[in-house]
Amino acid sequence: MSRTLTYREALREGLDEELARDPNVVLMGEEVAQYNGAYKVTEGLWKKWGDKRVVDTPISEAGFIGMGIGASMLGVRPVMELMFWSFHSVAFDQLVNNAAFVRYMSGGLCNCPIVVRGPANGGTNVGATHSHIPEALFASFPGLKVCAPATPADAKGLIKAAIRDNDPVYVMENTLLYGNTGEVPDPADGDHVVPLGLADLKRGGSDVSLIAHGRSVIHALGAAEILQSEHGISAEVLDLRSIRPLDVDAILNTVARTHRVVLVDESKPFGGVSAMVATIIQEHAFDELDAPIRRVCSIDAPAMYSPHIEPEQLPNPRRIVEKVLAMG
Repeated sequence: MSRTLTYREALREGLDEELARDPNVVLMGEEVAQYNGAYKVTEGLWKKWGDKRVVDTPISEAGFIGMGIGASMLGVRPVMELMFWSFHSVAFDQLVNNAAFVRYMSGGLCNCPIVVRGPANGGTNVGATHSHIPEALFASFPGLKVCAPATPADAKGLIKAAIRDNDPVYVMENTLLYGNTGEVPDPADGDHVVPLGLADLKRGGSDVSLIAHGRSVIHALGAAEILQSEHGISAEVLDLRSIRPLDVDAILNTVARTHRVVLVDESKPFGGVSAMVATIIQEHAFDELDAPIRRVCSIDAPAMYSPHIEPEQLPNPRRIVEKVLAMG
């Protein structure tokens, strides 16, 4: 059985279940406790679990991320909320130089089972300094794991998997998805955990593969509907879900089925996730391609503040349809 939950509710349910399952799990971040979270993801959890399990922190990302990393090395499993992933640069040394490499530098003696989660997206008209999409940046560092759920079920399953992982896992959410609804398995039917490194085929197709992650999956599904209804083109939609580890087999399998690929990625085009996926396809499935790989990314400029312009800077169904039609 399943229930209809919002993306926000599904995340909250996953956090709540992990707090109940493991007494070492703690939530920390700005306004996560008494204020119920800046985006209400943690609503009610402080009241239920108390001050020692749900902890408000000062507005100092370097400070509280560093505190979480230290705690994780001593057996705690901290789940840290960044109000925006755009604030990663304030704590970059902690997120990368410490968390990513502590197990390697200690010869495997110290694990760092920390989760850092929060919004990583544009599209909310909050300006360039609050609209970064850094999943490709963090995925480029060995030792870090990165995921970007697109649906409520995946949001719950991935946050639970992230908390149980013994390496740092950075969960990139999207504020524009928090209110989206979807079917989520009932806890009475078993533990719903989505393994890191496993992509999901959201829609089958035969003519072109749309490979995406995060909110771009929703746009790809919308484009697939338009392509089918208006142009008779059958588009397959593969949701990467996990950026690192990356499900290479699923990528190569969809290419082998459709022989045409459009990569949809909210990151900027230079060095983005889709650039890595394109390289994998080029190296391992070139002979399967009947047309060059195409990409739909955010237009390569700082995030635009205007609510009329920013939606066009980001991937959207119209831009994806146009790219598919231009393939010939």
